[in-house]
Amino acid sequence: MFEWGDPMGFFDRFKKAAEPEKPAVPASVTAQVSADTLCAPVKGRVCKMADIPDPVFSSEVLGKGCGVWPEADVVYAPVTGTVTVTMGHAVGIQGDDGVEVLVHVGVDTVNMQGEGFTGYVAQGDHVVAGQAILGIDRGKIASAGYKDVVVLAVSNSAEFASVELCADEDSTVSAGEAVLKVAR
Repeated sequence: MFEWGDPMGFFDRFKKAAEPEKPAVPASVTAQVSADTLCAPVKGRVCKMADIPDPVFSSEVLGKGCGVWPEADVVYAPVTGTVTVTMGHAVGIQGDDGVEVLVHVGVDTVNMQGEGFTGYVAQGDHVVAGQAILGIDRGKIASAGYKDVVVLAVSNSAEFASVELCADEDSTVSAGEAVLKVAR
C-alpha cells in the first residue's frame, strides 16, 4: 500500500511560522478624565515641561504638557482615542475629543531601538483612558545611560486657549490621576 508522506520535507516550507507570543497586557487603571482633562500616564513625580532634560520637550516644540518621573513599569493611555503611531518608546493618540497626545518615554531612548519597551497597542487601535499602552524596563533604560521621564505632550496645543498643569508640581500622582487641563 502506498502512503503519501513527506519524506523530503517539501511541505514544511509552506507551514505558517509560529506567531510570537503576545505579552500579557496589564489591567487598566481608573482614569480621572473628561473632555478637558488628561490623566497621568504612569505613577510617579510630576514635573513641568520646562524641567524635562531635553530641549525639544522643555522648549515645548512638540507641544505643551508635563513629565512624570516614573515609579512603575506600565504606561497607560492619558485619553480615550485612536492610536496614530507606535515607536517602541512612544505612542501617539488622537483623542476622541480632538486632543492629540504624544506619550514619550525617556530622553534619547529612541537610540535603544525598542529594547526595554513592550508595546501593548498598535496603530489604529482604539484605546480607553487608563488602558495599558506600554511596558517599560526602567533598569534597562538606566543601564543604557538614559533618563526615564515619561513625557505627556499635547501636540496640537496651538488649537487650545491653554494647556495647564492641574496636579501639583513635584507631587506624586497615580496612573490615571488628572494632571493636565486643556481649555478650549
